[in-house]
Amino acid sequence: MTVSLMLLHLAGAVTLLLFAVRMVRTGVERAHGAGLRRAIGRARTGAVKAAASGTIAAVVLQSSTAVAVLGAGFAASGLLGLPVGLSLMLGADLGSALVVRILAYDISWLMPICLVVGGALFLNGRSREQRQSGRILVGIALILLSLRLMGEATAPLREGAFFALVVDYLSGDFLTAFLLGALFTWAVHSSVGAILLFMTLAAQNVLPADLGIALALGANFGGGLIALGLTRGGSVEARRIVTGNMVFRGGGSLAALFLLVTVAPPLDLLGASPAAQIVNAHLLFNASLLLIGLPLCLPMARVIEGVIGLAAEKEELPETRISALDRSALKVPHLAIAGATRELLGMGETVQRMLAPVMELYESGSAPLIARTRALDDELDRAQAEIKAYLTELARSRLEPADAQRCFELTGHAISLEHVGDIIVKDLLALAEKRRDRRLAFSEDGWRELTDLHQRVLSNLKLALNLLVSGDRETARQLVEEKDRLRQLERDSSARHLKRLREGSINAIETSEIHLETIRHYKQINSLIATIAYPILSQSGDLLESRLAVAEG
Repeated sequence: MTVSLMLLHLAGAVTLLLFAVRMVRTGVERAHGAGLRRAIGRARTGAVKAAASGTIAAVVLQSSTAVAVLGAGFAASGLLGLPVGLSLMLGADLGSALVVRILAYDISWLMPICLVVGGALFLNGRSREQRQSGRILVGIALILLSLRLMGEATAPLREGAFFALVVDYLSGDFLTAFLLGALFTWAVHSSVGAILLFMTLAAQNVLPADLGIALALGANFGGGLIALGLTRGGSVEARRIVTGNMVFRGGGSLAALFLLVTVAPPLDLLGASPAAQIVNAHLLFNASLLLIGLPLCLPMARVIEGVIGLAAEKEELPETRISALDRSALKVPHLAIAGATRELLGMGETVQRMLAPVMELYESGSAPLIARTRALDDELDRAQAEIKAYLTELARSRLEPADAQRCFELTGHAISLEHVGDIIVKDLLALAEKRRDRRLAFSEDGWRELTDLHQRVLSNLKLALNLLVSGDRETARQLVEEKDRLRQLERDSSARHLKRLREGSINAIETSEIHLETIRHYKQINSLIATIAYPILSQSGDLLESRLAVAEG
């Protein structure tokens, strides 16, 4: 096999691995994304619990970067403090290493089983969960196939003189190897994929264990850079979490590289083969980082808050709202509709800023934060009025039937979002003030039910905003299916609350009105959010008399 053909086969195998990992993550996010987000949201009560949640989430999603993005989103919403967020990320890094350890075992016998079962579920499953479970299983099978293909593609390297020269050079320059590992990981956006490649090369006896460990440490550094890049334009709170994790992960990998070079530890203790030594060293590094870093999360948070807080003050500019409603575009309907859609997204983001801190306000009753949240309602009312006026003026011109229908739909969406804002301000915030003024405390079970409902509604709002841009039929189905699930959750929560009342729970009795009113308002908000999906499903024939049609594959 020629060098060019071998590299082509290797590139194909690596691409298949990255695609398969992404396929598994997509299936998990679509089937269980709301549950994962709720689990991460509940982790804000303690560092150890957050670390455990991060580990589990990273194993399920097969990516610490995905957990970093989720954690950054919670931090931006004020639901995740920086010390707990750093603990979450340390756990996610360990979870990513556990994924590599699991895939390093010889479980190739699972491949045909996953293909058969996963393919049947994906093609014939009647529910969304069944189809996405099939996607996950097929993705796992493709990961195992890609590992086999990488092994076959790298086998000729044992006789390749050029690769041997490269390995000889890098074996004498671990810093360059470290930087190459970081660069490759950043380029493929997957530390799991990078380390599995290094493991495969070592399994072919073309990569020494110590050089592979240097590359793996670089992959850890590069993995931190990925999350840093993805959140560079985010809020201060989001950037603090990934920056703190980068300090832990980057500093730890450089310290480990220094020990590898100066101490030359006995690698035989890590495994019998170079591949096992690389994988186990990667796992040991992340486990050690978690144990050392967990007690340091609070002081690290103070340092990061000080540094990024000062930088944010210099960057901070007065907020000026730039309208997307260009009057000159009224003569070109598709441009005018696009502008109205952009403005509607702005409304949705304002609603998200209002909804995100609700449970924090229930807990703290912070008067300044309640006042700031209420002030956003004026912005929402103004945006809704401007969108309605703009679309009304556009509708007076001669429009194609499809454009006229879109104007009608966007007007309805604007009214729904404004109504959501009213429910938050007039009802939920009033209930938060009532709980604060009366100094009431929810029962532990009642509080957990409310926070779970809040996280699910917030997730559905984000889903709806994505739907405004994509118009994706599958996303629309998911949004309406979530409406049905939340309706059942509301019934279950009410039933459990009434049971607590019968059992004489003092906290449940005192907060009964607030609890029942809150879940009713969350149900109303979720129903209004779900209306964004109706036009898409009606057009595709998936919505029959306000009910979802049975999916076909």
